[in-house]
Amino acid sequence: IQKHIPPWCLSDLSSAGGIAGGIEICITFPTEYVKTQLQLDEKANLPRYRGIMDCVSQTVRHHGVKGLYRGLSSLLYGSIPKSAVRFGVFEILSNQMRDEAGKLDSTRGLVCGLGAGVIEAVLVVCPMETIKVKFIHDQTSANPKYRGFFHGVREIVRTQGIRGTYQGLTATILKQGSNQAIRFFVMTSLRNWYKGDDPNKSINPIVTGAFGAIAGAASVFGNTPLDVIKTRMQGLEAHKYKNTIDCAMKIMRQEGPAAFYKGTVPRLGRVCLDVAIVFIIYEEVVKILNKVWKTE
Repeated sequence: IQKHIPPWCLSDLSSAGGIAGGIEICITFPTEYVKTQLQLDEKANLPRYRGIMDCVSQTVRHHGVKGLYRGLSSLLYGSIPKSAVRFGVFEILSNQMRDEAGKLDSTRGLVCGLGAGVIEAVLVVCPMETIKVKFIHDQTSANPKYRGFFHGVREIVRTQGIRGTYQGLTATILKQGSNQAIRFFVMTSLRNWYKGDDPNKSINPIVTGAFGAIAGAASVFGNTPLDVIKTRMQGLEAHKYKNTIDCAMKIMRQEGPAAFYKGTVPRLGRVCLDVAIVFIIYEEVVKILNKVWKTE
């Protein structure tokens, strides 16, 4: 995106990303559910699930297919503001860091992605993820106490205050910051490699999707340990941990290093599709805006 696109166009980019994210979440949320359950399943206690398929099987048997969508509402309600913050902050930062030719190199793309991830974590992602994890964890309780999204949020705030929706903030900042730093670094690198010496070279949506999937996979392998820590810090038993460092140390001591990669497979499937879809729509909207505002 060029420097001189009017600032108000950022809302169009953000909305497009939010719509894309909402569609993707509805399709792939069961993998997010399974990932979260596996990450909450502590080896210190008797493990509840033997693997991905056992988690799916038990959930469907006890709660029906709709059980795989427990916590979906929190991600749906948060998808548009999350994307608005992510892409809006990234564009603001990147427009300040481009060179005279309007090019953003990989290192600066990483810094912009890091900034976008940190801001979205604080403003949107932490409360959204905390509510999602609590809802999913609650379903495995002997006596589930949340009857729906609004009832659950009301109960969390009533019993724990606003602070109850901000559990695991440090872990979320680390996770989201590294998430977006990795994704935008990889995406910027691949985009610059593909365009070579021609900054105006158009990128086919299929290529964009492939690049997005690669960027998503890189972020999964790069920061799943932080995702596991974040999930534990946001669960119903988060009181067992003094802080993020204590949580990491207890996981390592009680469950070993392999525990930091719980839920990698289901997360990989969702994230790759997520990043691919969002970047395709994002890039196509950028092309339209460039034509409308005659920036190319």
